[in-house]
Amino acid sequence: MTLRKLRIFLLSTFALVGVVPALAFESSQGDLSITKMAEGFDEPWSFGFLPDGTVLITERWGTLWRHTTSGQHQVRGVPEVVSSGQGGLLDVMIPRDFATTRQVFLTYSKAQDSGSGTALAVARLSENGQRLLDWQDLFEMTEGSSGGRHFGSRIVEAPDGKLFVTIGERGDRPSAQDLARENGSVIRINRDGSVPSDNPFVGVEDAQPEIWSYGHRNPQGATLDQDGMLWVNEHGARGGDEVNLVRKGANYGWPVISYGRHYTGGKIGEGTTKQGMEQPQYYWDPSIAPSGMMIYSGRLWSEWKGDIFVGSLKFDYIARLEGQPLDEVEQLKSNETARVRDIREAPDGSIWFLSVGQGALFRMSPKP
Repeated sequence: MTLRKLRIFLLSTFALVGVVPALAFESSQGDLSITKMAEGFDEPWSFGFLPDGTVLITERWGTLWRHTTSGQHQVRGVPEVVSSGQGGLLDVMIPRDFATTRQVFLTYSKAQDSGSGTALAVARLSENGQRLLDWQDLFEMTEGSSGGRHFGSRIVEAPDGKLFVTIGERGDRPSAQDLARENGSVIRINRDGSVPSDNPFVGVEDAQPEIWSYGHRNPQGATLDQDGMLWVNEHGARGGDEVNLVRKGANYGWPVISYGRHYTGGKIGEGTTKQGMEQPQYYWDPSIAPSGMMIYSGRLWSEWKGDIFVGSLKFDYIARLEGQPLDEVEQLKSNETARVRDIREAPDGSIWFLSVGQGALFRMSPKP
């Protein structure tokens, strides 16, 4: 038995729940408790809440887990993924009508002739939660890359049920300005994979009709605000990580404008501004390597209503941003916030986050 198969067997056999909450740590809303909900993961990437209180969790190597109050087990039916570099099984999104459709949406890096590219798929979760059924690819980017970088890959369900998916430029910088390719874009499609007729580049010669916005580098966080507007965060190079409010048809500038520099120290593009290109709502310098992103409802902490929470893969904290102009006003940091890959609000208003460094899923709540 290989080491990976042994780990899967152990995770499937033992219940990893009921862990004593960690010591509370201070925040602007008083002391917070962090409870470990599940552990033992290898490169966890995303999670989503099912209506019955269970949680689906992806591992980049291609494993999907279902966590319950009695333990967790592997969900079968995930096809082979290209788990190279930053690629693999990535985001999972549970739609609002899951109780009737049992549909689950996932992104992954799919093998292509030129290497691999970001793909979006849908499947049904079996009634017993043991298997994905009727797997169907709804979208895959036009042309992938042989490199293992910048897949983007967050899925957001819009208020009207359409789907936004973020796609990185795959390390091919100029492609983010090329509408003939989906590299470095946010796409928008219907739930059956078809293209909405009101997408901004429908009918534009040589443009991919799925594109909603472009000029992104590697957007690994995405969420809706209370008004239903889409926000993303994206990795810069050396500096220049951004938070962007995504608008229909807008160009976000990469690699023509940026607030960062190349890893070699060289200048990127033409500077920080250019007519016709959007400015970020906020940027980090130095880079924090942002990933998961959530805008909070205020259910448990009313003063945080509307605030943006972003996980840092580099500095091991959760950033809280608020205000106009937007600013980072707080860093929520503990031993548990090691490489925060994903962060979501649970139905009860608690904040859950996925730590790559700890290989675990945590719940943040007010101290009793």
